[in-house]
Amino acid sequence: MTILVTGATGNIGRLVVDALLAAGAADVRALTVDPVRAALPASVEVFRGYVGRPASIGPALKGVDALYLAPTPHTAEEVVGLAREAGVERIVDLSGEEGSWWYAVAEAVERSGAEWTHLMPGDFMSNISIWADTIRETGTVRDVAFRAASAPIALEDVAAVAATALLHDGHAGRSYSLTGPETLTRERQARLIGETLGRELRLVELTREEAIAELTEMGEYAEWFVDGLLELVDTPAEATTTVEEVLGRPGTPFSTWVRDNVDLFR
Repeated sequence: MTILVTGATGNIGRLVVDALLAAGAADVRALTVDPVRAALPASVEVFRGYVGRPASIGPALKGVDALYLAPTPHTAEEVVGLAREAGVERIVDLSGEEGSWWYAVAEAVERSGAEWTHLMPGDFMSNISIWADTIRETGTVRDVAFRAASAPIALEDVAAVAATALLHDGHAGRSYSLTGPETLTRERQARLIGETLGRELRLVELTREEAIAELTEMGEYAEWFVDGLLELVDTPAEATTTVEEVLGRPGTPFSTWVRDNVDLFR
């Protein structure tokens, strides 16, 4: 089976490549805008391209049986159309729940006629790295909603589910809501980081406007991100068991992720 992973420079796409190789996949291709930065293993066939520019992906699709589709809602329809023309029979996409901007990816994939599996992750553990600079520099966590509660998931677990759905039968027509194994407030996440560092962190709660102003690197997504956190104060996200059901092992706990990535905060 020939598998193409799109978005292989990105955080999840790159990990999907690793997960496929770890599972024994022998014919893995990667589509990336920057082959050097992606640092892909020698066994992976690399193509330069981007799903946001559908005209660039044609050569990579030739002979492909299964596709991991990175989320680009504005071009998803055209990309999956090209995939079906090329004979791709299985598509595993990263998308979002109905009503979200990312749901357009899931809709396009379903209309393609290919066998499909949707991966719909919630909060990523790595998102908490937005605290890293102030923790390192001042021992402070600045946030808009410490009472907001989510069930963050490790990117590696998302990638492992993607690889499983690409390689094995039994996942067709499934929409997987992916979370970590526990629901935690952002205050508890901050405390766990402090415990791992061996020091108490000072928590500074921001107003909505202050938080948006501090997230300038997010550009137009800053307001969406902050409002999403505020919603989690009154409607906490519940943990699902999907990762364990698909992988046969528990999802990665947040405390484990912090230990593995503690150098971000030192």
